[in-house]
Amino acid sequence: MSTKALRLGTRRSKLAMAQSGQVADAVSQVTGRPVELVEITTYGDVSREHLAQIGGTGVFVTALRDALAGGEVDFAVHSLKDLPTTQPEDLVLAAVPVREDPRDVIVARDALKFTDLPRGARIGTGSPRRMAQLNAYARAHGLDIETVPIRGNVDTRIRYVHDGELDAVVLAAAGLSRIGRIDEVTDFLSVDTVLPAPGQGALAIECAADDAALIAALGELDDPFTRVAVTAERSLLAALEAGCSAPVGALADLLADGQIVNEMRLRGVVGTTDGSRTVQLSTTGPVPETHDGAMALGRELAAEMLAQGAAGLMGERAQ
Repeated sequence: MSTKALRLGTRRSKLAMAQSGQVADAVSQVTGRPVELVEITTYGDVSREHLAQIGGTGVFVTALRDALAGGEVDFAVHSLKDLPTTQPEDLVLAAVPVREDPRDVIVARDALKFTDLPRGARIGTGSPRRMAQLNAYARAHGLDIETVPIRGNVDTRIRYVHDGELDAVVLAAAGLSRIGRIDEVTDFLSVDTVLPAPGQGALAIECAADDAALIAALGELDDPFTRVAVTAERSLLAALEAGCSAPVGALADLLADGQIVNEMRLRGVVGTTDGSRTVQLSTTGPVPETHDGAMALGRELAAEMLAQGAAGLMGERAQ
């Protein structure tokens, strides 16, 4: 390969720059080539509307993909949970590196845990998925909370708590870890309480489908276990015909017997944002050995969820 610098397309946010910088270092080590970050502004970054109203988290991806297709950048880094489930034919997901902690976390005033928040506590989140599950948990356990829709980057969201506008905000553990702010977490939410977004905690490295040399180089960063897990989760999301902003949670766990990973458990949940109704199911089986096997696992669980009324809990189904 040439020694010319590779151009990595990234959003401008602090989190996107941090995770792209980490990938850039890894790609440099693998290829021996310098990597320069190319900052790209997406519609999701400039719009102040709530994500569910402007097409979900896919709005963060389009401008990066346009830059890839136009040859302005050689590859791009996305938060995997932002990627629409339909993959463009001219682009390929060259690598899914080892996943960070997929859990959601609480940053609350007075170092409070979720279950210790006072009655009527105002909890900020921009995610219908988080709202649905937090409200469902509160209903089931006699907690009195109010979920408040918010937008903004990590700094903005945490400031709502520090300024006293909100009692707590919900964020992704992986994002806080990548920008060095994991110490601000006051409570890690168990996946038994809140299932994360499909692909949460994982990154997606995307490039042109016809660049075989770059695909091979980026493939060095791929983690097969992470890829099979997020493939199953995203397949579930796609089979529910739901967009990235739908109230759908999913997590594929790899189950080990000693040192040997021998099974995968896929869990999925759909709920109304007020938490009044949810459908939550899981399935466990051998770890899929192929992409098609992981896709099938997600579709099968989605079919069971739809049979139990999941479609009616998602509002308008994204087509």
